[in-house]
Amino acid sequence: MKAKSGSSSKSSQFPLTNTSLRDFLRSRRSIRRFKPEPVPEAVLRDILHTATFAPSAHNRQPWRFIVLTEPAAKKRLANSMAMEFQRDLEQDGLPLEEVARRVSRSQERIMDAPAVILLCVDMTEMDAYPDRQRKQAERIIAIQSAANAGMQLLLAAHAEGLGGVWVCSPLFAQEVVQRTLNVPQTWEPQAMFLIGHAAESPNLRERKKLNDIVIFRPEEEFSTP
Repeated sequence: MKAKSGSSSKSSQFPLTNTSLRDFLRSRRSIRRFKPEPVPEAVLRDILHTATFAPSAHNRQPWRFIVLTEPAAKKRLANSMAMEFQRDLEQDGLPLEEVARRVSRSQERIMDAPAVILLCVDMTEMDAYPDRQRKQAERIIAIQSAANAGMQLLLAAHAEGLGGVWVCSPLFAQEVVQRTLNVPQTWEPQAMFLIGHAAESPNLRERKKLNDIVIFRPEEEFSTP
């Protein structure tokens, strides 16, 4: 994982060995506060190119990306999503002060990120089925495929020495995002990644124990009497 020329990466500290690759994967953190310096477009393109090597159902690659780096574009998205967010919070019955605080924080997070990348899924090239069950399954595997690319995007940013965080809010305002960014209706927003040079070093959050989330089935448990 040697850093590319012009990249902010210091990832050469992770030579490609089993141990160091594990350390690299386990060292990623969700970063929510960033330094103001921009991320070069060439680095963003490298990150996105790496993301496209994720596995996908039928190899249809249904992921789509929208990249925002200009303050005016980020502000337009932040404001339009804020209106939707505010209406949802008010319908939930939250105190007005809490609504204002959450909405303001959401806007600031988008505005303060040097790069904002929207992840969408496009069903255009996925298989079509006449029955509801398989239609639903096909949509799920397309979304799973896009999620694969999203995780690969975060790891690619990490390899470039950058921080990032996965934000799900576009999923709750899909039409607003589509109208605001003027993207095709077939591009269904799923998530948003805030990317930049980290201005924080979060500690590792406790992970669930494997024994609580994994079942190893011995062969004898599948045997019939």
